[in-house]
Amino acid sequence: MLLANILISTALVIITSMIHFAGLTWLSSFLRGRGHAPADLTSVVLQGLAILFIVLMLFVLHSAEVWVYACAYQILGEFSSFEDALYFSATTFSTVGYGDLIISSEWRLLAALESMNGFLLIGWSTAFLVSVTAKVRSFEIDVEQLDD
Repeated sequence: MLLANILISTALVIITSMIHFAGLTWLSSFLRGRGHAPADLTSVVLQGLAILFIVLMLFVLHSAEVWVYACAYQILGEFSSFEDALYFSATTFSTVGYGDLIISSEWRLLAALESMNGFLLIGWSTAFLVSVTAKVRSFEIDVEQLDD
């Protein structure tokens, strides 16, 4: 069973990492396509809306990744309903792990590796978001210099 846990976990880590990479690549492309707008108040508002859009898209990416794990748990027959599988996956992926739903000992390594995967992907998203907001901050400095 250890080998099955490792193989399935590896496949799920690869799938979720590919989803995440594709999503971040698309978001980066979206940002590059916007270019550097003229420095005025409207542009600052648009930059803020762009950050909000990015946050929402990161949430969508993480949701898709949680669903991948939930589908795996459902296929493995770990939960009687997909809602339970989705809830368990969301709490595990986010490393909250309430413990009100538990997985069988047969697949507990899979759940532990999901939380490691979620931790890394959430960290990757955080780094991406910090990078984006730093660029917006440099844009705001340009705006402030126009006021002087």
